[in-house]
Amino acid sequence: MIRMVALSLAGLLVLLLAALGAAYWYSLSLPGEPYAGPPQPVTDAERDVAQRLRKHVEAIASEPHNIQHYPVLERSAAYIEAELKALGYEPQAQVYDVGGKSVRNIAVELAPPGADPHTPSIVVGAHYDSYGDAPGANDNGSGSAAVLELARLLKGMPLKDKRLRLVLFVNEEPPYDRTPDMGSYRYAKMLKDSGETLLGMISLETIGEFSDTPGSQKYPFPFDMIFSDVANFVAFVALPGGRAFLHDVVGSFRRHAQFPTIGGTAPDNIPGIGWSDHWSFWMVGYPAIMITDTALFRYREYHTPEDTPDQVDYEKLARITLGLEPTLRDLLR
Repeated sequence: MIRMVALSLAGLLVLLLAALGAAYWYSLSLPGEPYAGPPQPVTDAERDVAQRLRKHVEAIASEPHNIQHYPVLERSAAYIEAELKALGYEPQAQVYDVGGKSVRNIAVELAPPGADPHTPSIVVGAHYDSYGDAPGANDNGSGSAAVLELARLLKGMPLKDKRLRLVLFVNEEPPYDRTPDMGSYRYAKMLKDSGETLLGMISLETIGEFSDTPGSQKYPFPFDMIFSDVANFVAFVALPGGRAFLHDVVGSFRRHAQFPTIGGTAPDNIPGIGWSDHWSFWMVGYPAIMITDTALFRYREYHTPEDTPDQVDYEKLARITLGLEPTLRDLLR
């Protein structure tokens, strides 16, 4: 009898370990090898892009800009529109009212000749509003600047049968996050209601803070038991249903960029996993991922008045942006 119980317990333990192994593989296995070498010297191309990114962050996110600071929010939106027009785009505004104030998402698209509503698309976006009294330079002037720079880098690229939508979203921050007044939710629902085939959405969220100091990186459980405590990487995170798209993005980025990466697929109930605009697309059934420096898990200035343009590491932000350019070209082939 004792032997049978022992065998049963051993069998259950084997099954438990197998289940944990399968969960680990499903959640955290990623294609390609993460870059682990010493930081490479900054190139002339990266210096040039870094200067452009700094200009965008300073223009968009030197002051608090949200509905509570409405004139500055409007000024940030106008700057984004002017920059896109200067690149030869025709920005489309998705306008709606919140609390008696008119706000807008700002979008441009690159489409193949003869594209129609059934042409599948990829969305790359970032929110341009800030939280409360925070200027929001890293959260999320960094992501907004990267979207603007990608619009420049990808302008005129040949497309065959896919379209790219580049979107700057309003109202990602509280109190509008995860509500119908969230800009990305409005945009995602518009695409869903129109029957758009969306291959995936990439949210660029707070991507300008890095450190080589041990102890500089924190995580929500259980990732604190798995990953390094050095904040020198960028994370690629998928909500459930986005794993295949995540693998496409990470596999390509790792081929093109010499930059440390981690990532995986995890549920929304883990703190931080769904805290950006990719959540909106996931909510309406589209594959969606976030690229982030992990925000509050490393960035002390997160949601504070100290989130100013001088906090952003523009050379590393440039390296990430330049890595995303060929990644998107791969995805759009």
